[in-house]
Amino acid sequence: MNQDGRDPGRAGDGTADFGFERVDVREKARRVRAVFESVADRYDLMNDVMSFGLHRWWKRWAVELTGARPGRRVLDLAGGTGDLTALLARRVAPRGAVVLADVNAAMLARGRARLLDGGIASGVRLAQADAECLPFAARSFDCVTIAFGLRNVTDKDAALREMYRVLRPGGRVIVLEFSRPTVAALRPVYDAYSFRVLPVMGRLIAGDAASYRYLAESIRMHPDQETLRGMMERAGFARCEYFNLSAGIVAVHRGFRL
Repeated sequence: MNQDGRDPGRAGDGTADFGFERVDVREKARRVRAVFESVADRYDLMNDVMSFGLHRWWKRWAVELTGARPGRRVLDLAGGTGDLTALLARRVAPRGAVVLADVNAAMLARGRARLLDGGIASGVRLAQADAECLPFAARSFDCVTIAFGLRNVTDKDAALREMYRVLRPGGRVIVLEFSRPTVAALRPVYDAYSFRVLPVMGRLIAGDAASYRYLAESIRMHPDQETLRGMMERAGFARCEYFNLSAGIVAVHRGFRL
């Protein structure tokens, strides 16, 4: 279940959640694209501000779980501005490769610029790709990562099946995403911060309160820890587990293709 007790993702009737709204699946894709086109230039700054810098630690924790090492081939799905790609590229160099994939051209452009500014060019390829229909051959990656992207996918089950398809036997998937806080006393404070403070930050820093209101709502609509683990198992992944970070505000899920 998602965090308000409803089934996650698509309803089977041609609609999907866009925050707290139910919209046509094509409308959701259009709206999500518009959100990230709007915030791309200030996306990294907003991540630092709204997470108090914690997102950098969360991402490093996720990368530790990838087991990436020299010579491995990794797909950083919904990789946006390239934070995980930069960390992964250093681990798989010099013989390995990282594919930074995102459905949004504006985010990919920002990611390309940041990687080049960081001196990361060789061993990295960019691809504009939809998580629900990946343009990669079966069994072509040792690891797939997706950080803060799965909740924006229209059909999460389809995306998880695609991640499974492109993994080699023995490969693993790492899903880093906002989740359900495990400390009950924290939830009202977290809700107040999400729905009152984040939109104000979005308006002041990114010039877009509505997009950050959607992002707060999308977190509440995302499957909780146990539900997502079940979805991964149904997609074919084995030995699925999750690790709560920051009292469950964020969780890292890991699964393997055997």
